[in-house]
Amino acid sequence: MSPKRLIAANWKMNKGLVESQKFADEIRAFAENSKNINCEIVICPPFTSLDAIHRKIEGTQIKLGAQNVHYDSCGAYTGEISCSMLKSCGCEYVIIGHSERRLLFHETNELVNKKVLKALDEKLFPILCVGETLEEHQDHLTEAIIEEQLKTCLKHVSAEQMGRIVIAYEPVWAIGTGKNATPHQAESVHNFIRKKIRKITNEENDSSIRIIYGGSVKPSNAKELFSSQSINGALVGGASLDEKSFIEIVNSAF
Repeated sequence: MSPKRLIAANWKMNKGLVESQKFADEIRAFAENSKNINCEIVICPPFTSLDAIHRKIEGTQIKLGAQNVHYDSCGAYTGEISCSMLKSCGCEYVIIGHSERRLLFHETNELVNKKVLKALDEKLFPILCVGETLEEHQDHLTEAIIEEQLKTCLKHVSAEQMGRIVIAYEPVWAIGTGKNATPHQAESVHNFIRKKIRKITNEENDSSIRIIYGGSVKPSNAKELFSSQSINGALVGGASLDEKSFIEIVNSAF
């Protein structure tokens, strides 16, 4: 049986406090008026809006997530944020290893691994992002790249801890480009990821592990993507900035 789908909104560096609260009001009203929602909704706003959104969604089935975290508990890390700080704002999830963090801020698989281990230790749910660039995709290196990312980023993660991790497959060539992997392409990579997770953890029973898709997910393609049982949800970027678009995607998940 497939796990409950997870739909996460990654706002990136968008929305100030007022805009964030307006969105939270809309999504809360939607959740309260839709008692049959059969997926998990996670909102990942900028750090500046975490507490305000938590206050808006508290008591609902909507969860709060952050877009990044540091691997240490505290210290002289100007501009960084710790797991305990995120938890104090009501966060339950945290995105780790997003392609923009890897490409723009030079985060390595080894650094991502340290963050994953710290988040697990602090009882946060990591949304671990993996995926290949356009050049890697064209050179047919998708599986090799993802296998290395999984192997390194999940180092020292136990089979029990794997049940707390969400894997987000985000083909870098499809992020913000308007392109997206076909359902067949996404399904193939998701099945490959699940196979490699079994190998890494030496566990055959991986039914609780959610593998979601991220890469120009929008209302027009969400239903087709979710038609595959191997796609357990979505990490939504640009389309999550508009309340109506995001709600359409959520509605497509069940």
